[in-house]
Order: sequence, then structure tokens, then C-alpha cells
Amino acid sequence: MHTRPLGSEGLTVSTLGLGCMGMSEFYGDPDEGRCIDTIHRALELGVRFFDTADMYGPFTNEKLVGKALSDDRDDVVIATKFGNVRSEDGGFHGVNGRPEYVRSACEASLQRLGTDYIDLYYQHRVDPDVPIEDTVGAMGRLVDEGKVRFLGLSEAAPETIRRADAEHPITALQTEYSLWSRFTETEILPTCRELGIGFVPYSPLGRGFLTGRFQSPDDLPAGDFRAERYPRFERENFEQNLQLVDAVKEMAAEKGVTPAQLALAWVLHQSDDIVPIPGTTDPDHLDENLGALDVTLGNDELDRIDEIAPVGAAAGDRYPDMSSVNR
Repeated sequence: MHTRPLGSEGLTVSTLGLGCMGMSEFYGDPDEGRCIDTIHRALELGVRFFDTADMYGPFTNEKLVGKALSDDRDDVVIATKFGNVRSEDGGFHGVNGRPEYVRSACEASLQRLGTDYIDLYYQHRVDPDVPIEDTVGAMGRLVDEGKVRFLGLSEAAPETIRRADAEHPITALQTEYSLWSRFTETEILPTCRELGIGFVPYSPLGRGFLTGRFQSPDDLPAGDFRAERYPRFERENFEQNLQLVDAVKEMAAEKGVTPAQLALAWVLHQSDDIVPIPGTTDPDHLDENLGALDVTLGNDELDRIDEIAPVGAAAGDRYPDMSSVNR
């Protein structure tokens, strides 16, 4: 496992991270023991960058991650997020970026993670009712106190990123990016590079779609949010998006790799300032994902992938309500 600098503030992480959201919610009902085994397998293979959030579970994913990494705390980078407000019963209650909430959310995350510092602390979604300077100013005070090492944003627009970085250096932006979500290439990625901000793609496998494992919405587990909430998994869009996946599968077979490895390798080849965080609850799928690190793509192959999956290739929006992202 190699490492990459994430941003220009001094944070270094493993070239691939592990997204832990699906270990607690949204993608069926995973087994906690198997999820912890997956985290431990990631450690064995050199992964040192783990991503969670207070809202996952809700509130249970941080506990799981903290428990699994307790013996290795000082050797790993833990990223977590605040801002998407939820209640214990799972209800969603909007976004909160008020300074007093920033502090209380951080204190609660520290307790659940069982640590006295957070390596990378993201605002999960931008609060349109609170100036970004106020939110990031409060986050910066947590850095001054040693409770947080580096700051990040998630799903923020270029102007918001600029204003935030002017208030306090931003180390990383986390936003969806994959072969079927390339919208960041126009303005968001250039803004990050101009400011020296690292980029962390979540869902680099298209929420699992690009692995080729799903041939119908019926293949998803009962209660899976993808079938219930995400437009790209609605039946009509699903069938159109299968054409993209079939082309990825064909190219992967020719190259002797899996579709997941090809899709991840493409993300990794975009730039050395990009650190994807594919998620899985299965140690075998983890091994498969890490195999992408050994996949080399030449210019002709990258051009072919551009033809297979150009910007805007996917059918359907990323979220049912796009007003909550990129603002």
C-alpha cells in the first residue's frame, strides 16, 4: 500500500481508504462482526484511512469504527462528519452549521469514537442559513484546541470552498465521483487544485452499481436505500445504466480485471491528489477493491473509458433532492 498527500496542509493517507457507512445503515442489514473483520483485514493490507459520520446508524457507525480501530488509533487517520441532523429514531432533521452545534457535534463524535482527537473533520452538508465563515470558524477553533487536526467539506460548491478556505485552510473536499458521476471535473476539481485541497471521492463504484453485481433493482437487499431513494436505481434508469456497466464489464474482461477494479483504477489515474474511499462489508470485496492499485491504464485505455462513460452518461439524478448538494 502506497500513500498520498491529502491536500497541502501535511496530512498523508493510504492511497485507498475505506468508507464505513454501509457497515451500519442504508445498504441492507450487515453483520457487525463481519464488518469489524473487514476493517481489520483493511489494516492488514495497509489501509490507514477510514471514513465515517455521526449520522450513519444513526450514531452507531462511529462506535463501530472506534471499537475496530482502538488498538491502532495512532497509526490510522479517522475522518468523520457533522451537519446532517438526525434523531435516535432515525429521523432526518435538516442541516445545522451553527457554531454551537459544531462544538457539540464534535464532542459527541469524540465520545463515540473513543478518542481525544479527530484527524479529519468534515462539514457533511453546507447549511444555507449559516455563513460558511461562521461554521468553518468554529471548526478552526476545534483545531486550535487539539480536538481536530484537519478540516474538510463535503458536497460544497466552488465559491463556498473558496470562502471556507479563506477562513481556515481546508485540507480535503469529499464529493461523489466515479465513472457515472463526473460533474466535479468542470469546476470543483480545478478549484481544489488551485487551493491545494485534496479530493476524496465517495461512492467511487457508483454505490456498487459499477461492480456489475446488480442486474435488476430486485437484486438489492430488502430495505436497501438504493432501490428506495436513489433515482439512478429506479427501474427505468437502472436499465439504461446497465448499458454503461456492460461496456465497463467488457473492457475489464479484456484486461483480465474485474469491473470494480477497472472503475477504481480509473479514479486513481485521474490525479495523485485523489484518494477514493470505496465501501464494503465483505473482506473478499475489500481484497478485490485493493487489487485496483495494481491496475495500470494507458492513454488509449483512458480514452476508451472516456468514450464509455463521458460526463453525464448516467441516467437519473444522484439524489432525489439535488438542492442539498453542491451549494
